[in-house]
Amino acid sequence: MFTGIIEAVGTIRAIEPRGGDVRLSIATGKLDLSDVKLGDSIATNGVCLTAVALPGDGFIADVSTETLMRSTLKTLKVGERVNLEKALMPQSRLGGHIVSGHVDGIGEVVGRDVSARAVLFRIKAPDALAKYIAEKGSITTDGISLTINGLRGAEFDLTIVPHTVQETNIAGWAVGTKINLEVDVIARYLERLLLGDKAADASHQSGITTAFLAENGFMK
Repeated sequence: MFTGIIEAVGTIRAIEPRGGDVRLSIATGKLDLSDVKLGDSIATNGVCLTAVALPGDGFIADVSTETLMRSTLKTLKVGERVNLEKALMPQSRLGGHIVSGHVDGIGEVVGRDVSARAVLFRIKAPDALAKYIAEKGSITTDGISLTINGLRGAEFDLTIVPHTVQETNIAGWAVGTKINLEVDVIARYLERLLLGDKAADASHQSGITTAFLAENGFMK
């Protein structure tokens, strides 16, 4: 588990195709690796990766075909900057929100502007994720825990303060940039819980609709 508070920005050092999937070598910059051991998790642009080697100034991780399919890791290039966060420890402050490191979909930057010292972004999420996104709720974008400040259908607004711009890869976001999205884990589990016994029915893929909520007494 993670908090969505980025600890360092790393750099992709090498990308090695291996039998259909990929092995990544990542230089971790200022990230403190003194308490990291083989098998530990490090979120990389919001994707939970397992350290399979620790060369001293970075880590190496294998990326499965499933992860490549569902995230932007498949488009990474050598030299590209990535957001890094070590796994949450029991005594850590939960400065962001609960983040699993499991990407739900890929969003796209469709607008960028400025307001005083802040940078404003408009992000288009996949339509299937729109129901999980709420104004003033939390969302994880490339591993960063952020607050949704405006919402129109599947598009949402973010206001990024100077510190976050400086300490993450956000400075490089432009219109057209693709980013990993993870919705609030509570929303995902709530949807499944509301299905009740119907959750065991394989035909219920999405499940929660306005009609379903009305039928079960959640709407009048």
